[in-house]
Amino acid sequence: MQKRTAKTIATAPRNSNRSHLAWSDFEVVLAIAESGSLSGASRQLGVSHATVFRRLGNMERRLGVKLFARNRSGYQPTPAGEELAETARMMDQAALAAERKVAGRDLEPSGEIWLTTTDSLLMGLLAPLLKEFRQQNPAIVLDVAISNQLFNLTRREADVAVRPSNRPPDNLVGRPLNSIGQAVYGHTSLGLKPVTDIRELISQPWVGAGPRLQDAKLEQWMEHHGLKAACVYRVDTLVGILSAIRSGMGVGVLPCYLGDQQPDLVQLSDPIAELEYDLWFLMHPDLRGVVRIHALMDFLTTVIRSQQPALAGLPVTG
Repeated sequence: MQKRTAKTIATAPRNSNRSHLAWSDFEVVLAIAESGSLSGASRQLGVSHATVFRRLGNMERRLGVKLFARNRSGYQPTPAGEELAETARMMDQAALAAERKVAGRDLEPSGEIWLTTTDSLLMGLLAPLLKEFRQQNPAIVLDVAISNQLFNLTRREADVAVRPSNRPPDNLVGRPLNSIGQAVYGHTSLGLKPVTDIRELISQPWVGAGPRLQDAKLEQWMEHHGLKAACVYRVDTLVGILSAIRSGMGVGVLPCYLGDQQPDLVQLSDPIAELEYDLWFLMHPDLRGVVRIHALMDFLTTVIRSQQPALAGLPVTG
């Protein structure tokens, strides 16, 4: 009886009416659920609105269930649609994890590295270092994305990040490279001399950080020293702050690696202890075994730590 059952299972004809969802179907459901509209899903998927509409209709007919409720606010997933969307999220995470693990199976420093950092770090510190790294590792291609926001390394928006942070994200691994000092700078045309007390500069116009720079420590420091009222110009990048100070618009705080490189600027204060921050090399845990990633991390660790005095800033007042 058991043998006959096994034979029946083995030779039973495949149910031709069964519909299998492809990965692309799950992608459509997830894109609609996350964007709330067909047009948003079409942009996310890089296909036409009509294509998304047709593929959704085909899925609903094949499954015999509505996946989304259409109303004035957009497309809301039904319980069935939400279940498929959640499955798609798990599939997406599994695919990304597999990609990261496969990316680690190289034997020598070669291939592409997606690096994200800030405009000021690239201009004031990293550009010549990355050139030297490429000369030592010609089989590696560097793709650098500039942003003041930390890209999502978990979703492979970048492989690694070189970022300022005193509290790097818990889901990432990395290495502290150095401490970065910051001080007050002004243009030489202002005729100012280094001061022992920041309050001596309160009568000067100040350049500050715009809210999108999200530098809460600098905001608190300026508030504490009564400098917010003296701020006549705000900008949301450090390169923008540097440009304003160099134009003579006012005095302001800059990282010492950036301010000390400018011959037309004067460092007006000692490095400010409250504004010191750490510079980190960060990556997703699954990339720890990638040879090219470790080659870049080891190189930057060595050369950046060797520049510790300059990066921390030197006292200018006695």
